[in-house]
Amino acid sequence: MQKKKTALILGATGLTGSTLLQELLVDDRYAKVKVFTRRSLGFTHPKLVEYKVDLFRLTEEKENFTGDEVFCCIGSTKKKTPNDEVYEKVDVGIPSVAAKLSKENGIDTFIVISALGADAKSRFFYNQMKGKMEAHVLQQKIEHTYILRPSLISGKRKEKRVFESLWNQLMKVANGLMMGPLKKFRSISAQSIVKTMIVLANSPQNEPIIESEEIHRIWNKT
Repeated sequence: MQKKKTALILGATGLTGSTLLQELLVDDRYAKVKVFTRRSLGFTHPKLVEYKVDLFRLTEEKENFTGDEVFCCIGSTKKKTPNDEVYEKVDVGIPSVAAKLSKENGIDTFIVISALGADAKSRFFYNQMKGKMEAHVLQQKIEHTYILRPSLISGKRKEKRVFESLWNQLMKVANGLMMGPLKKFRSISAQSIVKTMIVLANSPQNEPIIESEEIHRIWNKT
């Protein structure tokens, strides 16, 4: 019988992270799910181990940062984090430290959500941040590293984002019209991303960068 695994999640209170948590809690391949979060999840589960921590001081959790796979779903927004320096500390700093801890603690699978258009040399701040984050993660040379680059992520969020909600409705219509090179701009559901992350964790592949279209392809095969 295959040994059951321990998964670690950062960003479990967001749309994708919370969806991932629920999937892993009912997945028989996982015996334990460790969550590192700045605020309590508000529920308990036999598999769930919650660490309420300051994510900017994640290195202090090195002793607890052990397991088989790390799923990093950390990401803020300009509205929630208007200060660019703090924004970068969240979107670049936390995943980078998590990858470093994973390498130091012998965790051989690291899966992180980036964004379509990530490029450290981009003139757009958001894309530039995501590109920097990817470079830092890849520098750790973790055996099974996967960086997902989804387009707009759709799903029901806890906080209200009026513009994004309207955009999601528009994208439902637009998705069917996006063909050929435009397919990569189709919105993608948090559920699709989560299913793909779990597939990658349990069926390793060679390419570390998973573009939005490939996320769709992997998800559709499951």
